[in-house]
Amino acid sequence: MFAAIAPVRSLLLGIMLLMLGSGFMTSLIGVRLQADGASSLTIGFVATSYFLGLCIGSMRAGLLVQRVGHIRAFAAFVSLLSASTLGYALWQNAGYWTGLRLIDGVCVAGVYVCLESWLNDRAEPATRGSVLAAYMIALYFGQGLGQQLLNVSAAAPALPFVISSLLVSLAVLPIVLTRMAGPDLPPAGMMRLRELYSSSPLGTVGVAVTGIMLGAFYGLAPAYARELGLPVSATASFLTATILGGVALQWPLGLLSDRFDRRQVIIATFAGSAATAGGLWAVGPAGIGTLVAALFGGTAFALYPLCVAHANDRLTSAQRVGATSALVLIYSIGAVCGPLLGSAAMTLAGSNGLFAMMTVGAGLAVAFGVWRTFVAGPVPEHEQYSYQPLPRTTPVAALLDPASEPAEKNRGN
Repeated sequence: MFAAIAPVRSLLLGIMLLMLGSGFMTSLIGVRLQADGASSLTIGFVATSYFLGLCIGSMRAGLLVQRVGHIRAFAAFVSLLSASTLGYALWQNAGYWTGLRLIDGVCVAGVYVCLESWLNDRAEPATRGSVLAAYMIALYFGQGLGQQLLNVSAAAPALPFVISSLLVSLAVLPIVLTRMAGPDLPPAGMMRLRELYSSSPLGTVGVAVTGIMLGAFYGLAPAYARELGLPVSATASFLTATILGGVALQWPLGLLSDRFDRRQVIIATFAGSAATAGGLWAVGPAGIGTLVAALFGGTAFALYPLCVAHANDRLTSAQRVGATSALVLIYSIGAVCGPLLGSAAMTLAGSNGLFAMMTVGAGLAVAFGVWRTFVAGPVPEHEQYSYQPLPRTTPVAALLDPASEPAEKNRGN
């Protein structure tokens, strides 16, 4: 694996530094707004702005990359993100921060497009799996560890924003100093959503529900924990455990899905998400501990690649890239809606309404999955794609999947 990732180590270092600096900003902003007395709906609206920016950026950032090249585009996105991060320290206002979060989302999506297309160009067919695994580890490790920067908030109100801006600015150095030439972007295209649903109803619905759950978690979990009385240090540990737990269970669940009917594994994983979210709803993070938080992350984070793999089981290779673009769009729309639905639930049912909403959402997905097992048969095991963990970033990430060039045959409906 080390030989496979050595040629792209500068890209991996860049994404880890960027996630260390920017990965905790959603949490920090939620905590600051909650401490300032903002309502759950206000916090949810600010979080939604970031996911809307991600959605816009993942679909449009490629135009800038094609125009000026990968290195210049990356430097532009990172510079704007660093400036935006410092902008939060100038004025704490929900409307102003909403605009900054939209900019942040577009910039982070642009960074993903640059790095993922670059990794795809540099990875050899035999090493794609190792490169994608290393990319995910760097991304989620940086994001999870970055949550601990919440603990510096007490020292000075502006200090977390300054540290974030410093780390984001440093992320540009490994990229602009690389000797690698920028690649061409892969061709764009998107499968029609109706066609995607007809091919894989469970994959489509599962990705949408996953987007709602994780969008709500990222946007509102920090404020939820603080409203329940957790100190900042415990809130940071809760978030870190959830994110790192999300990486740990993806491979075991993926191996199970390769050996059994993948729909059954998806149903069981949604059931696990419902059970752990239900525990957080009933007891809260202080009483239930970080282990259950990690299990919630492990099941919830695994759902996206499981649902993508299930959708790919039922598609031809010619449909795959377009379907991946559509699935990223569906996930992004769900993530935009998640903070709004979660904040509405918190307004109606109190702080615990956040995980109540997730419990209900995961439970409905279980019911839908069970219904699908009665109305459609499974894909034969020998025709299934090999599972590959995927980040929920841009369609370009899927091209690193070594199964992106499967045998030319229709998988059936």
